[in-house]
Amino acid sequence: MAVDPVCGMKVKEDTPLKSVYKGKTYYFCNSSCKESFDRNPIKYTR
Repeated sequence: MAVDPVCGMKVKEDTPLKSVYKGKTYYFCNSSCKESFDRNPIKYTR
């Protein structure tokens, strides 16, 4: 299981909702969290 970096929810890694930032894959529980991350990944990767 992965953790959604935006909301902290546990997420299965087979989700289609994912983004790669600086070579690391991040997984999301919903499209809203993914969109927030994609707009400002630095905010969620510190």
